[in-house]
Amino acid sequence: MKDIKENIKEIIFQALSRLNYQFEKKDILIERTRLETHGDWATNIALKLASQVKQNPRQVAENIISRLKYDSRLIEKVEIAGPGFINFSLGWGYYRETIYDIIKSGEKFGTSDFGKNEKLQIEFVSANPTGPLNVVSARAATIGDIMVNLYNLIGYKADREFYLNDAGRQVQLLGESVSSRYMELFDKKEDIPKEGYHGDYIKDVAAKIAAESGDKFINLPKADRVCQLADISLELMINSQKEIMKEYGVTFQTWFPESQIRNKNAHLDVLRKLQEKGYTYEEEGAVWFKSSMFGDEKDRVLITSENEPTYFLVDIAYHITKYERGYRKLFDIWGPDHHGYIPRMKAALVALGYPEESFNVEIVQQVNLLRGGEVMKMSKRAGKIIEMKEVIDEVGVDAARFFFINRKSSSHLDFDIDLAKKQSDENPVFYVQYAHARIANILKFAGEQGLLPAEKVNLDMIKEEEEKQLIN
Repeated sequence: MKDIKENIKEIIFQALSRLNYQFEKKDILIERTRLETHGDWATNIALKLASQVKQNPRQVAENIISRLKYDSRLIEKVEIAGPGFINFSLGWGYYRETIYDIIKSGEKFGTSDFGKNEKLQIEFVSANPTGPLNVVSARAATIGDIMVNLYNLIGYKADREFYLNDAGRQVQLLGESVSSRYMELFDKKEDIPKEGYHGDYIKDVAAKIAAESGDKFINLPKADRVCQLADISLELMINSQKEIMKEYGVTFQTWFPESQIRNKNAHLDVLRKLQEKGYTYEEEGAVWFKSSMFGDEKDRVLITSENEPTYFLVDIAYHITKYERGYRKLFDIWGPDHHGYIPRMKAALVALGYPEESFNVEIVQQVNLLRGGEVMKMSKRAGKIIEMKEVIDEVGVDAARFFFINRKSSSHLDFDIDLAKKQSDENPVFYVQYAHARIANILKFAGEQGLLPAEKVNLDMIKEEEEKQLIN
């Protein structure tokens, strides 16, 4: 069936032609109505034409309606509302034909080629590989995975990417933390740095290394031991993150390591380009980016006074690789408290010649886990967080994914563990799964009665308002 929106636009355009009203068809606006009592679709064309034809908008609307020619099976009623809006109510013929279209489309229903195979990348989770993934990571994983699915269904070539911060200070701290716990296993004292990682999972990592390698690292100079244990721990943590993502049903096309940027000095290439364009300056021994020229609230440091690249500079270089790999649109899903980072990254990309609209960020807000109506406290094993694995082990993947998208990502989410486990219609997941099971049984029964394929069904029997709402 032809797109009903385009159908209505054509009907209106033909009526305008009969009235000799001059108006481009592409400029006719057709929108969904907000209230069911106002029909299904509406247009403000009469209000737009009123000044041109020098008539009251409602009179213009009446003129247009008097010249409309349409199939009454598809359009049941046309009415004037408010100052001159024209509302269209769709007929049962439309709804019955739509049912056939849906059935014929099968699993392709709702898909399109809108994206024209344009390459699009969504980077999400990207948690530091220095600890277990937490519940905010789980929420971001849900949103990112579903976004990729949806973009692919409408014709984009969308990929998932996880950025691995496998370099820098946090990796050094991981190595020092594991080294302390490792030495402890052999009754040797070595303090964990105050800003290091104190969760029980660090003990697990140290125990695993000791079980596999024994005491081979004990007599190494501390710096060498920390370096080697950092590399081993990093690999263990990354593998753990990959396993939990697999269990959660999320497959990343790319796990992109920060070390790749640093090893190729790609961040220094970015610095050079910004310098050549005149967008940097030196002050107090540091190199600054003139990000305030491009909408940021202040300028940002690229190279510190200690001659070290900032995380921001390396991150710019990382985002440039996305464009170099052929992606035309970028989406980043970031955690809470990252709002201020958006304008500085946009500023850098625009300064380097990339379209501002090609880079988009979705902020995923905090998650509170509730048990017995009370906010759950921190996990002892993870230190300061509640692990993603703890949640999905308790409520299951389906329930977790459902609850994580039950509110807008920009809103804080209260995740009620008790509700997610209930086997009753109070639990929205159970309610949906139960409805699915009921529908599956109806289809099974219909097949047994010889009523499938659906072309055998008399769709004239569909006539209740509730059925119309369901089809909508």
